[in-house]
Amino acid sequence: MTNHLHKGDLPAGLDLGAVVAIDSETLGLNTKRDALCVVQLSAGDGNAHLVQLDRQRYDAPNLKALLVDSAVLKIFHYARFDIAAFKHWLGVDTKPLYCTKIASKLCRTYTDRHGLKDLTRELLGVDMSKQQQSSDWGAETLSPAQIDYAASDVLHLHALRDRLEAMLAREGRAALAQACFEFLPVRAALDLEGWPETDIFAHS
Repeated sequence: MTNHLHKGDLPAGLDLGAVVAIDSETLGLNTKRDALCVVQLSAGDGNAHLVQLDRQRYDAPNLKALLVDSAVLKIFHYARFDIAAFKHWLGVDTKPLYCTKIASKLCRTYTDRHGLKDLTRELLGVDMSKQQQSSDWGAETLSPAQIDYAASDVLHLHALRDRLEAMLAREGRAALAQACFEFLPVRAALDLEGWPETDIFAHS
């Protein structure tokens, strides 16, 4: 396993295949306030590519092209947050999408534990460390611990998708999951427009 750190953008010509696992690190959970700092990606081959963004310009044409490429499926865990950040800070609409958190909620109805750490432990037998989750991702130089943490968030998403796809099919909810994934850009837009905690489909 190798972690590749890229400054500013993905290298030109880097081929990550037709299915890419993606995550991001920000300075906090308020999308419009807390800057997008790092985007990490994996082709599912055990290697991770981390892009440490230039927060003065956010000029990352290769990364942006990948995010909007209709031929590349992007796997996230809690895609709603990441794609809202990409929309606000990079100005792109990310799709097509697969969200392991949504998939988990649709097929793992026997539990209320749908975090990435819980999923990887149960479905893959992997115990992830979340120690660096709240560290300073805006630092000029990322520590080896930060890099390893960021990489770990994407290295297991392909395998999780495979397991969750089988469970969704077993429960007859694959089409429902796909419809949810296709709605995610709209949900992220609602978040950015001021309806983050409002269920607009509710009666009241």
